[in-house]
Amino acid sequence: MEMTTLPLSESVIYFVAGTVGLAVFFIWLGLQQRTKKDIMAQRLKKATGGPVNWRALQLNRPIRERVLRPIARSTFAKLGTLTPGSNVDKVRKKLILAGNPGSLNALDFLGIKMLVGIVTSIVVFPLLLRRFPQISALLFAISAGILGLYLPEFWLSRRVKERQNAMRHALPDALDMLTICVDAGLGLDAAMIKVTQKWDNPLSDEFKTVLGEMRMGVRRSEALRHLVSRTAVEELSSFVAILVQAEKLGISVTKVLHTQSDQLRERRRQWAEEQAHKAPIKMMIPLVVFIFPATFAVILGPAIPRFMMAFGGH
Repeated sequence: MEMTTLPLSESVIYFVAGTVGLAVFFIWLGLQQRTKKDIMAQRLKKATGGPVNWRALQLNRPIRERVLRPIARSTFAKLGTLTPGSNVDKVRKKLILAGNPGSLNALDFLGIKMLVGIVTSIVVFPLLLRRFPQISALLFAISAGILGLYLPEFWLSRRVKERQNAMRHALPDALDMLTICVDAGLGLDAAMIKVTQKWDNPLSDEFKTVLGEMRMGVRRSEALRHLVSRTAVEELSSFVAILVQAEKLGISVTKVLHTQSDQLRERRRQWAEEQAHKAPIKMMIPLVVFIFPATFAVILGPAIPRFMMAFGGH
């Protein structure tokens, strides 16, 4: 079987044609990118009222955002890679529950933990070295570093609890607002928009996220389930489960909102009564430590010299 070969002139023609085609394609691609940049520049020029200088825009930003923050983020990320992967997943979930404070990711937060621990050890070691032997000061400094390592974790856990308590406290009022809006003829989505316009709290921020996901094409039931996974609030989880089930079964949303609103108001009243019953027990510690000694000193203080004179024989 003989193989047919093209003449040299035809091969050169095809090669030149292919090269020219690729060159034309890349030129067209570059012109498209330039057109996009020109459109962005025109929009910025129209918004700012003058010519756009990208270098000037970057230099006008504070040095904290241009230099310090990128350096800190890269340092935190490098320190965060020293931790195990399972710890990264746990921190990522906690940051989501805390509302992503400071727009930190998991590696940034782990890097901050490492940095706090190292700085604590470095600061504490010279202070202890003046009073203790070198080995003891080193051990105490390492212990202080381990304690400093857990300080950001303690702060994050406290942030998660505060955010969950804020959402738990705001949920009955938000349900009342939803119920009123739905009774007035609005849909559930429009009622959620009214809640986001009325209040500025963690719950309204989560409703904004739900509405944003729905605008992107996510179904309402899926967006509400994402809300539950981001918050981990028991009352909100039960409300979403009942709302999704009612939507599947075709039950009126108005009845569900009325029932849930009444139940959550009653649950909030019970929670307030529980906290009131716990108050006397919590007050015992400051009473015993601070108030009782001062009271005894005021009452028995003048009598102590008389007791000393009576029992001392003077």
